[in-house]
Amino acid sequence: MLGLRCLGAWPGSWGKRGNDKVPVPRSCWRPRFLAKRCGISGIQNLKGSLSCKLLRKVKKKMMMKAFQTICKQLRSSKSFTVRQGTFVDFSTSSYSYVRKKKNPYEDVDQAKYSRLVKSVLSFGGLAQTPESLLEEDALLYGPVTKHKPPKPKEEAKVPQNWFPLFNTERSEKPNKRDSSIPLKIPLQRKAIPSVTRVLQQTMTSEQIFFLERWKKRMILELGEDGFAEYTSNNFLQGKQFHEALESILSPQGNLKERDGNLQCGYIESVRHILKDISGVLALESAVQHETLKYVGLLDCVAEYQGKLCVIDWKTSEKPKPFIRNTYDNPLQVVAYMGAINHDANYSFQVQCGLIVVAYKDGSPAHPHFMDTELCSQYWIKWLLRLEEYAEKEMSQTIQKPD
Repeated sequence: MLGLRCLGAWPGSWGKRGNDKVPVPRSCWRPRFLAKRCGISGIQNLKGSLSCKLLRKVKKKMMMKAFQTICKQLRSSKSFTVRQGTFVDFSTSSYSYVRKKKNPYEDVDQAKYSRLVKSVLSFGGLAQTPESLLEEDALLYGPVTKHKPPKPKEEAKVPQNWFPLFNTERSEKPNKRDSSIPLKIPLQRKAIPSVTRVLQQTMTSEQIFFLERWKKRMILELGEDGFAEYTSNNFLQGKQFHEALESILSPQGNLKERDGNLQCGYIESVRHILKDISGVLALESAVQHETLKYVGLLDCVAEYQGKLCVIDWKTSEKPKPFIRNTYDNPLQVVAYMGAINHDANYSFQVQCGLIVVAYKDGSPAHPHFMDTELCSQYWIKWLLRLEEYAEKEMSQTIQKPD
């Protein structure tokens, strides 16, 4: 077993020799004994004159000797083995070693670019001035334009001649005697404008620009005659599509009576929507608003998913998944709706609208449902377009005197 000498213990503590505890005598801590054990020479009489500083030095050296003695005895012990542990470095300095980053310019060939550096530094031309810098910037990037503050938002326009969209004196359900056969009132050509004409004459400058650009692009691609043929074909396909839908939705028609040319086209595109349509009340029927003075020819009035709607069928070559992609079609729907609600030929009232965009390749059509609140918003826009049309017609009448 490992035995400890009394030199490594504090006065009054217990050393260990074998299995027996041995008290450490206090004489071991006398100055002369400490000096002798620690190998301090040149000290004659330390009793009463040993300073605190020297005492600390003696204690430190004595502890180091005690530690060395313990290590020697541990090495000589057969039952003792030493395992290599993890090296831990303690530092009292706040400096931490950081690996120096490599300079990216070390690999640059300095001799190759020395001539360029000398030529730049030895340039004897005119010094750059703020004016010359501005001239160079204007030449490279164009003249400086002042920032324009954003325009204040215009207040929402309110129609001067307000007229309600809905008729409080009517109900949504038609008379029983009129609901068996869908109405189909022929359109009579009168002096009052149609819904289509009002919308065409009051198009915004942006709409006109995009329409004219599309026409020019199509003419460049197809030529004058090719574009005229393209337009007539689109009109014919739209007419056939409406006739096929009329035969399907009428009480005497069915899906087998549709046109064979449209079997895999527009009709296939609206097949999933036709399943949700029932209770057809009008097909290709004319409407007239006596107070606001306009007429129109609506496509269909029927129930869509249990709600009575004015349905407008549209064809398109490009997908239109959002109602904003339909441009003025919502205004057309609410115009028909307002006319129906105040036309004496109809005994019912409509409060919702539906725009169905069908595709020639047979891909599923996009239905755009318009609830009562949305229809009311578009009704205000329609009234403003009517007033704009009336102002244009009046100005043209003044410019062309009799």
